[in-house]
Formats: sequence, C-alpha cells, structure tokens
Amino acid sequence: MNRNTDFIPFAKPSLGKEEENAVISVLRSNWLTTGNIALEFERQFREYVGSKHAIAVNSATAGLHLSLEAVGIRRGDKVITSPFTFAATAEVVRYLDAEPLFVDIEESTGNIDVDILDKTTRKNRRIKAIIPVHFAGNPCKMDRIMDIARAHSIAVIEDSAHAFPVRTGKEDRFAGTIGEAGVFSFYVTKPITTGEGGMVVTDDDNIYGRILRMRLHGIDRDVFRRYTNRRASWMYDVVAPGYKYNLTDIAAAIGLVQLEKAKRFLERRREIARSYIKRLSPYDFLTLPRYSNESAWHLFVILLNLERISISRERFVDELLKRGIGVSVHFIPLHMMTYYRKRYSFKPEDFPASYRRYMRSISIPIYPDLSEKDVQYISQSIIDIGKRFYRPH
Repeated sequence: MNRNTDFIPFAKPSLGKEEENAVISVLRSNWLTTGNIALEFERQFREYVGSKHAIAVNSATAGLHLSLEAVGIRRGDKVITSPFTFAATAEVVRYLDAEPLFVDIEESTGNIDVDILDKTTRKNRRIKAIIPVHFAGNPCKMDRIMDIARAHSIAVIEDSAHAFPVRTGKEDRFAGTIGEAGVFSFYVTKPITTGEGGMVVTDDDNIYGRILRMRLHGIDRDVFRRYTNRRASWMYDVVAPGYKYNLTDIAAAIGLVQLEKAKRFLERRREIARSYIKRLSPYDFLTLPRYSNESAWHLFVILLNLERISISRERFVDELLKRGIGVSVHFIPLHMMTYYRKRYSFKPEDFPASYRRYMRSISIPIYPDLSEKDVQYISQSIIDIGKRFYRPH
C-alpha cells in the first residue's frame, strides 16, 4: 500500500479556534498566572469527575509529589508502584527520600499484578503508599487494590495520567477518584491537554488543605486575591517549605476548552481502537489489547509475537518509520534504567512480565485527529511488514 503524504506523528494534540480564543482572552485580561480561570478549571474538573476537591498543578509529576507529601511519606518509607511506567511515578518517591518498591505487572494488560501486590504488602510493614498506574488508559483492579490497602492502612495515590475520562470498579467511579488522591496529566500527548499541567483530586479535606498550601511555597493565602482584591491584606505567612507547582490561567484556559471536548475525544479514540482491532486481529504475529469501554485508549499497544516473525522489535519499528508512521515504546521498565539498576542492583529478569512486555511492545498512533484513511494505512503497513517477515509454524 503506497502513501505519498506527510509523516503521521505518533501523537498530536487536538486543538482548535476555541483554545486559541480562550488563550487570547486571558492575555487581554492582564492576569496570566493562577487566578480565576485556574479556579474555574478546578471547579469544573471536580464536578466532572465527582470529587470533593481538585487542585490544578503544573504537571502530573508535581501532583504525585504533593500527594505523597500530603499523606505523610517520609524518609525510609516504602511506596509500591510498577516498574512499567514513566520516570515520574518512581522519582517522586525519591524526592521525599523514601524508597520505591516495585511490583511486577500482568503481562497482558501492563497494570500492576494484584496477586503479587497482596503478597508484598503482607511481607513488608514499612509500606506506606501504593501508586497504581492505569497503563494506556486501562484502569487497574481498583476494588482489590483498595481492599488490600485498607487491610494494611496503606494510602493509595492513583497515577491516572493515561486514564481520563473513564469509569471503573463496582461503584462505577471515575478512575483517579477511588484512592485517597488521584493525579491526572495534561501533558501535550494526554487525553486532554494544557501543554503542560495536571490535576490532583481528593475527597479528603486534610490532603486537600496540605496540597493547597504546599503547591505555592507554603504560603497561607491565595496570591490572586492578595493582588486583585483592594480590601485584601498584603500580609501573608509561610507555614511550610512548599514548592512552586501552580498552574497558570493561560494553561487553565486551554484546559477548560479541552474538558468540554473530552467525551468527544474519547469516542473517537474508541472508534480508532475498534478499527485497529478489526483490521489486525486475524494475524497471529500480533497480540492486541482487548477492547473495553472502561479504557481511555490513551495508547494502543501492539505486542509482537516474535516467534512468528524473523525480525526484532527494533527492526519492525524501523520498517514503520520508513513508511512514515511515528511510533513509540511504552515503557522501558524503570528497573532497567541506570539509576534504579545501580541503586538497587536490579537485573532485567527481576521483573519478568515487565521485561517481556517491553521487548514485544510497539505503541502506534491513536488520537482524535487521526483520519480513518490514516488508520487504514497504519494497519495495512503493520500487516505488510508482518507478512513480509512472517515465520510459519
């Protein structure tokens, strides 16, 4: 199948005139940092997902850091998460001089293996928090995770960077609203974007209060009100050594528009996922994700059955790039990264499911602006490469 058009990027934000107008409006207001627009974004987001509180931050990394600090993670504490995630999930544990404790994944889903999680929590009394990662937008088994956590008085901070806006669990709640806190990402590739940014949601008043203070230098008073209300006092106090993690009104303006489009974006991602599955499922050199309406379909990851083809995953990626298709790999497991490998003496086989999945994974484009023609071309390119290098039984 030939294609004489531009390169298909792996990811692309879906932006329009509405986002442009929203940013211009903020620029003309002369208030660019955290203000009324960010507050409105928080209000609308918490109403959307049904949480009591929402705190806008400048990244999901910041949100994870603030959440762990707010639940009391300190030096020497252990925090469980998956090695099959982006660097941010584990590095925030080290920010607090605590120790990440990796638990392997279910190879079929990329999510934390709850059976191993259960065994791990029974053996180690120093575990203070769990960060389940909703890989690719497919929620973890939160009902079981919460049962395990409650049995051992462990806090749960959901890494929901991929998982918006989808519901899950026996209570049919939004992913990210089930644990003590949940953290969403608005990075440029995510289901909705503000360029950079994130949101923390929680129903816990104490967690909310702590994050609100620590988000901006530990100051006890909102900056916006101090500078815009003629009756407000200029006096403020620093009650803790906080951070600089606030979200600007410029970013929040984009987020408000994106939030209105979130459901439409999700429906288009679902359409693309169904199309990929229909086109690619007949071929035994691939393992595909199972279709689910619980998934946000942030990523569409194909797994190569390497025994059925005569080339490596790296060569397969190169063949797709030659055809003008942008791809990625999610994830290189953290225990294989230099820092964690050296600090904890990890070997690739220490987390075998994560390692095996990584060696077979290719993430292909899935975003709302991807055309059906593009989906067809990507699918056919994968089929053609697989057939060309097919190794029969």
